[in-house]
Amino acid sequence: MTQINPVTTLEKDGDIAVITLNAPPVNALSEIMREGLIAALKLADTDASARAILVICAGRTFIAGADISEFDKVQTGASLRDVQDAFDAVSKPVVMGLHGTILGGGLETAMCGHYRVAVPSAKMGQPEVALGLVPGAGGTQRLPRLVGVESALAMVTDGKPISAAEALRLGLIDALLPEGDVRTAALDYARTVKDVRRTRDMNDKVTGVAPQVFNDFRESHDFGGFEAPGDAVACVEAATRLNFDEGLEFERVIFEARKASAQSLAMRYAFFAERKAGKVPGLADDVPILAIKNVGVVGAGFMGSGIAQVFANAGLTVILVEADDAALARGMDGIAKAYETAVARGRLKQDEADARRGRIKPSTKLDDMAACDLVVEAVFERMDVKKQVMAKLDAVLRPDAIIASNTSFLDLNEIAAATSRPERVLGLHFFSPAAVMRLVEVVKADTTSASVLATALKLTKTIGKLGVVVGAGPGFVGNRMLLARQRQADWLVLEGASPFAVDKVMTDFGFPMGPFALADLAGLDLFWDAATSKGETLRDLLCEAGRKGQKSGAGYYDYDEKRKGSPSPVTEKMLADLRTQKGITPRAISDSEILERCLYPLINEGAKILEEGKAARASDIDVIWLTGFGWPLYWGGPMYHAGVIGLSTVAAGLRKYGVPPSPLLEKLAAENKAFPG
Repeated sequence: MTQINPVTTLEKDGDIAVITLNAPPVNALSEIMREGLIAALKLADTDASARAILVICAGRTFIAGADISEFDKVQTGASLRDVQDAFDAVSKPVVMGLHGTILGGGLETAMCGHYRVAVPSAKMGQPEVALGLVPGAGGTQRLPRLVGVESALAMVTDGKPISAAEALRLGLIDALLPEGDVRTAALDYARTVKDVRRTRDMNDKVTGVAPQVFNDFRESHDFGGFEAPGDAVACVEAATRLNFDEGLEFERVIFEARKASAQSLAMRYAFFAERKAGKVPGLADDVPILAIKNVGVVGAGFMGSGIAQVFANAGLTVILVEADDAALARGMDGIAKAYETAVARGRLKQDEADARRGRIKPSTKLDDMAACDLVVEAVFERMDVKKQVMAKLDAVLRPDAIIASNTSFLDLNEIAAATSRPERVLGLHFFSPAAVMRLVEVVKADTTSASVLATALKLTKTIGKLGVVVGAGPGFVGNRMLLARQRQADWLVLEGASPFAVDKVMTDFGFPMGPFALADLAGLDLFWDAATSKGETLRDLLCEAGRKGQKSGAGYYDYDEKRKGSPSPVTEKMLADLRTQKGITPRAISDSEILERCLYPLINEGAKILEEGKAARASDIDVIWLTGFGWPLYWGGPMYHAGVIGLSTVAAGLRKYGVPPSPLLEKLAAENKAFPG
């Protein structure tokens, strides 16, 4: 065996030269791997006793993709284009043995081989659009030559990986191997190949394709505000009208432009921000992690039932407790319907749905939770109710059990103080619907122990969620900033804008819905109390009139039987009367003012959160807004976006609209800096 470099070896197995790449954890296509691969290919090609070459990877996956950390650095050494050229220069058949996740630059490298074989569990894809990019190493030129134009368009624009079975059907791979030892089965296949078959020379599937194919694809696909998918279509189209080398150059130019684009910079920032979120400053790596096998959920309403499903889906046993049989039955019926829908839509097989549902044990007795390692309370969002439940759980659970609150806004420190174990209390703020939304704000009370915090973070990974640590305080991070935006939105409609106009500006910016449509979805009575309502706000008036949002068929908007909203004359009349009552003469408000007044105070609240230490990094705030509140990925998050437009611009805008900038924002603006982290 020849050790080419620290990550590349070359050895002979009979008459097959075997190149093995080994760069844990995911065999990213870094500079050292690129150089090792090129050197190994050249050496194997000169070995007269080798009739074919096999390329495989050690560890859990074939090349999972390019090394993204290199994108913003000056590239040195061999490029991916050099790797492509090395494959095309080889005079012997090259077989690529694939397993794991073969994505991006990994798939582009695999397509440079002459034959591809994979185990059934392998996944392949071109996910570059998720970073605001197009494939930049021949992906848009080789892929359509292998799978055809229509399949290539789908893969490069949606970025979703396909299974090995689908790859075989499309022609992306040549054979399925038995699951297990890739090397042995791939060697057997390599001994059957005879011809050099370069992908670049396969022109049948890209010849004679009518331009209308691409026009039809563009017309039938809405890419929203994302730019990269449209550029990827143009690159695939180039494969049908240019020769291979010209197509590669066309792709390279587009890739470089995309790499420098504002959208890609923002999306790559978001990529790394999400990975950074799991690293909590000051939390030692060796903090003891507690075993969580049995969990409890108190409250079988919409949120509690969803949280129970999340745990059950991850293989945990769940005790779901409600106060009475009727409420418990409603909750379990909702869970059953959710699993039935998943089966009907092909997302789950019936046996798996039955197994998940079977892990949820209904009860009306808190005592049945005595053996639970962790319990999440998801009861009504009222402090007195929360504290009563926490005190009862404290009496029932083992002293070492963890108690978590799903409160979305209340003071966790006060909730924790209702127990005799405040060090074992924290918040797990799931977002609605819990079974769908990835984000969980892991709320650290002042008393929460490091071990409990570390355990909660590990648990969020176990259940497939993204946990971001935040400090205790009203609304934590996400909802606190949302409230700042809502206050401005409410003032905007009083001053003359309509709810529809405000929402349209927000959706044009890229949000899935605006603040008023979002409020209707959540329910206008979420924090409203009929006993204390004074009819001083539009929301009060709507709730008093029974217009509580989508669930009542009317709120800020009127809703049809399919819950499609339309501007409401009733709301407009209420709004006009409220303006008269308050002595406000409505004025025309520009879209730019709406945008600034909705975004700048939100950013300002984020700055206050950083000042108070309620979030460790600006990037953590961005992750929360990207994954929990629909902030457009191509804008990178509110704190990142503030740095792009300039903190001095934000500060000046806040002053113009009568909102005092936070001291941190003022300081950084004066220093011409962005938010840290």
